Amino acid sequence: MEQGSTEATGVTIERLGHRGDGIAAGPIYVPGALPGEVVEGTVQNGVLAAPRILTPSVDRVSPPCRHAKACGGCQLQHASDGFVAEWKVDVIRRALTAQGLETEIRPIVTSPRQSRRRAAFSARRTKKGALAGFHRKASDVVVEVPDCILVTPALSAALPMVEALAVLGASRKGELSVLVTDCASGLDVAVTGGKPLDTALRADLARIAQEHGLSRLTWEDETLAFKPAFQRFEGVDVVPPPGAFLQATEAGEQALRAGVDEALEGCAHLVDLFAGCGTFALPLAKRARVHAVEGEAAMVRALDQGWRQAQGLRHVTHEARDLFRNPLLPDELKRFDGVVIDPPRAGAEAQIAEIASARVPKIAHVSCNPVTFARDCATLVAAGYRLDWVMPVDQFRWSTHVEVVSALSLQDRP
Repeated sequence: MEQGSTEATGVTIERLGHRGDGIAAGPIYVPGALPGEVVEGTVQNGVLAAPRILTPSVDRVSPPCRHAKACGGCQLQHASDGFVAEWKVDVIRRALTAQGLETEIRPIVTSPRQSRRRAAFSARRTKKGALAGFHRKASDVVVEVPDCILVTPALSAALPMVEALAVLGASRKGELSVLVTDCASGLDVAVTGGKPLDTALRADLARIAQEHGLSRLTWEDETLAFKPAFQRFEGVDVVPPPGAFLQATEAGEQALRAGVDEALEGCAHLVDLFAGCGTFALPLAKRARVHAVEGEAAMVRALDQGWRQAQGLRHVTHEARDLFRNPLLPDELKRFDGVVIDPPRAGAEAQIAEIASARVPKIAHVSCNPVTFARDCATLVAAGYRLDWVMPVDQFRWSTHVEVVSALSLQDRP
């Protein structure tokens, strides 16, 4: 036994942590364990890394993917779908309770297998060629993942192309990061960490793009091969800039959009904050005027071009603006009767405070972090809003990640 380690016998897992580890009293962290299980093994620095399960949970299942034990892409394949769904809903419930909030939590919407349309593959050159896949659990070692059941078939089939890129453009010591997005027009590929471009490498990369029918290939900041790499937002085609934010699955995007539509029913003049390339703004423009605000100018340009080329949309205005440093103020917000806000994981504390002051009648709040979501909702509720409902959306199946879409409405104070 290593110095500083202890043997834990008959430890009972009390709960699941935010990283998917089982947690026993101590605390002792046990990767791959589930609540209620009794485990034993060697504890080092508070972690029981190779547990022997004495009493398995009724929610333990055989992982559906053959790579589950090695690949770090999924954390919860050893748990039943029902357990994972209930646990993710409870993560949201606990975050709301911590802020003193209660509301209807609707059934979770989980994306199906083979639906992730974007993946960041890692690739390394080897003596015999290249290796492409995801990182091993808690490691920077690359694990091959043929027939991955998480990503779309087109992404799974892209691994040989990723290996070919590594053979050409990865250094022997460095790792290539290859972001592959499944577009309506083919694969959109953005590479970072590669060799500097020269004439020969440009020619080879253009050949790979042609051989594999890529819609777009971007190497660092230079686009080498380009066809319209468009995404379709309810019939509106948009070409996002390379590497731009995109909802992880089409099913998840549709669920979030349906929730936003419901939350803003009856509104005629909307503002979309952290609008991205128009995931919500452009479909909403089918029935209302929309002002879209996004911090990345390239994404704003993509949104505007998509609107200009679409048919049947109402007027969409836009601006590139850092909403963390320069949030919209009440006098700017009061002309709108509805807000949709979809901030990054940090939430939007400053912007939420201005919305609360402006008292915009309806809010559709989308979030990828239940903790900051609950904090921001508490600010709105304290200002006179009601949290009408929350719907969990699981686009990251078998992971610890969960998103929400919710509706808030301004109430008359007594």
